[in-house]
Amino acid sequence: MKAFWRRLTLKENPSVYEDKDSHLPRVLRVRDFLALGVGTIVSTSIFTLPGVVAADHAGPAVALSCLLASIVAGLVAFAYAEMSAAMPYAGSAYSWINVVFGEVFAWIAGWALLAEYFIAVAFVASGLSANLRGLLATFGIGIPNALANPLGSNGGIVDIFAVIVMILVAVLLSRGVSEAARVERFLVVLKVMAIIAFILIGLSAIHVQNYVPFIPPHQVLPSGKSFGGWSGVYTGVSMIFLAYIGFDSIAANAAEAKDPEHTMPRGIIGSLIIAVILFVSVSLVLVGMFNYKVYAGNAAPVGWALTHAGHPVAATVIESIAVLGMFTALIGMMMAGSRLLYSFGRDGMLPKGLGKLNKNKLPNNALALLTVIGVIIGSVFPFSFLTQLISAGTLIAFMFVTLGIYRLRPREGKDIINPAFKMPLYPFLPAAGFIGALIVFIGLDYQAKIYSGIWFIIGLIVYLLYGVRHSILGQRK
Repeated sequence: MKAFWRRLTLKENPSVYEDKDSHLPRVLRVRDFLALGVGTIVSTSIFTLPGVVAADHAGPAVALSCLLASIVAGLVAFAYAEMSAAMPYAGSAYSWINVVFGEVFAWIAGWALLAEYFIAVAFVASGLSANLRGLLATFGIGIPNALANPLGSNGGIVDIFAVIVMILVAVLLSRGVSEAARVERFLVVLKVMAIIAFILIGLSAIHVQNYVPFIPPHQVLPSGKSFGGWSGVYTGVSMIFLAYIGFDSIAANAAEAKDPEHTMPRGIIGSLIIAVILFVSVSLVLVGMFNYKVYAGNAAPVGWALTHAGHPVAATVIESIAVLGMFTALIGMMMAGSRLLYSFGRDGMLPKGLGKLNKNKLPNNALALLTVIGVIIGSVFPFSFLTQLISAGTLIAFMFVTLGIYRLRPREGKDIINPAFKMPLYPFLPAAGFIGALIVFIGLDYQAKIYSGIWFIIGLIVYLLYGVRHSILGQRK
C-alpha cells in the first residue's frame, strides 16, 4: 500500500516542464493577458448577475457581495500570480500541483478545472446564442425552436448559434495566439467602453431612495427562499465569485508569456482589479436607477434599465456590443481549456495525441477535442442547467493552489526559480485564501456539490484505469 501511495504522489521535476513547454512560442504580453483576463471575467455575467443577485438575495447590498467576493478572489489571485511567475508552465494549477504535491493531487485539481472549461465553453456559447436571439427578436427576426434550443428542450434539435460561435473561435485560435490576442484586445476595449457608457448614462437616472435600506432585513419569501440580511449578501458572494474566476484562464497560458516573472502577476492582478471596479460600479448604478425588485426574473437588467430610463437606442447599442463582447470570454476559455488538455496529453495522463503540437507549435489536437465536447454539451444541455455546473471544480483547484504556496516557498531559489513577485504577508495570506475559497464553496448550491462529486468519481476512475498506467512520470520513475 505504501508503494502504491508513493507512486500516486510522485512529483514532476520542474526542469521537465520547462523543456516540454519550451516549444510553445512566448508571444503574449501584459496587454494580452489583461485583455484575456478582463474578457473572460467581464463576460455576460456583468450584464445579468448584479440584477439577479439584487432581486433574489441581497437588494442594494449586491455591491457589497461584489466587493467581498473580490477580496476572496484577490487572495487566490495573489497565489496564482506567484505560482505562474515561479512556474510558467501550460496547464496552470494542474502542472503546479504536480510539482509541489504530486501526480494524484494534480489530477484531482486538473480534472476539476477540466470540468469548468468543458462546461464553461458550452455555457458561454449558449449564453451568447440566447442574447443574440434576443437581440434579433427586437428587429423582428425569429429563429425556429428546432435551431434555437438544445436537443429535447422546447422542441429543439440543436442550438445552431452556439455551435457556430464555438467553431468560429476554434478556427481563430487554430491560426495562432497572436492573432487571437489582437481580436481579444479589440473586443475587450469595445466591451469596456459599452460598460462605461452604461455607467455614465445610468448616473443621470439614479434615485437615492432606491439604496434605502442598503441591506434589506432578512426575510423568508413566499417561495420559501431566504432574502436579505448578511445571509443574502453571503449568497451573493458565492454567486458573484464565480464571475471572477477567469484569471485561471490567464495562468493556463503562462507557457506562452513573454517575461512571465513580470507579465503573469501584472496580467492576473491587473485584470481582476479592472473587473472588480466595473462590477461594483454596474451594481451600484443598476440598483440606483430602479428598485431592485423590478429585476426579478429579468434576463437582461442592464438593457431593461436603460430602456425604461428613456434611453432605448443606448440600450440596443450596448446590448449589441455586449453580445459581440461575449466572444472574449469564449476566446479566453477555449485558449485555457485547450492548454489544460495539452498538458494532460503532454504528461500521458490522457492520450498522448493531445500533447502534440502542429507545425506552427500550436496544440490544435487539444483544441479540436475541446471544441467537439463543447458542441456536444451545448447541444444537449440547456443554458439553465449549465449554470449549476460551473463552480465547485474551480474552487477545489483554488484551495490546492493557495495551500501549494507553502510547498513552493522552500523550493524557490533552489530547483524552482526565485520569482520577482511573491504573495504578500506570508504565511498568513495563503491560509486566508484557502479559508475564503472554502467558505465560498460551502455557500454553493447543493446541486453544484453533487455534480462535482460525480465528476470527481469519474475522474478517479479514469486516473486509476488510464492515467496511472500511461503517465510519463510513472514510467520514468
